[in-house]
Amino acid sequence: MSNSTHKAGAGLASFQPLTAPRRLGHELVERITADIVSGKLPPGARLPTEQEIIASTGVSRTVVREAVAALRAQGLVVTRQGVGAFVAEDTRRPFQIDEDKLRSIQELLQVIELRIGVEVEAAGLAAERASEADHRAIIEACAAIDQVMSRSDSFVEEDFAFHRAVVAATGNPQFVNFLQYLGGLLVPRQLQLKSPHEIEAKRAYFAKVQREHYDIRDAIRAGTASSARAAMRRHLENSRKKYQKLATELGED
Repeated sequence: MSNSTHKAGAGLASFQPLTAPRRLGHELVERITADIVSGKLPPGARLPTEQEIIASTGVSRTVVREAVAALRAQGLVVTRQGVGAFVAEDTRRPFQIDEDKLRSIQELLQVIELRIGVEVEAAGLAAERASEADHRAIIEACAAIDQVMSRSDSFVEEDFAFHRAVVAATGNPQFVNFLQYLGGLLVPRQLQLKSPHEIEAKRAYFAKVQREHYDIRDAIRAGTASSARAAMRRHLENSRKKYQKLATELGED
């Protein structure tokens, strides 16, 4: 690498010392990605060598190689054997949501809005296409929520299973892939409620959520696409309103 190339990259945020010991690879990927997306590292630009990155960031050779491999998998970087790593000419970044960056309720509301755009249509397609096996899966998912509600005040995993059963009933694996991608983002973490009044209110809320699940289940079972879409929209809109109210109370809006 020429001296001019090295100097051009020396001041980039990516190539400053890293301090998070357990997330070095992730942090290095994020830093380089930010420089690529912002244009600080333009298409065709050569990344510093392994030795230069190690010297400037303090990470190990393994961390550097894993970071470059991750960037290559995302289509942001290309490597040329014996030459080095370069920013890809076409740097369209694959769609992704970084759970670590979802620190506010407003950011979670954005994910809920995205879900509305996808899952409402999925419910309609499920009503039109669901097989008997799909119907059984949705019914069983509802029953699993009933069971866990009788002994716990949280059913995040069971809720995910219900929504997954609905999108699976579309017969389109891309809906399932999208939901699997969202994973833990699908159901925002509930606040821990401690007083008897809060617990009672939380259980009442969960019972309401479950009734909404029943409405979705029944509309899909009846094969009425418009009703299924309406039930799913109502369910997710109610969730959005709940978190919007919480954001207002916390002064986040």
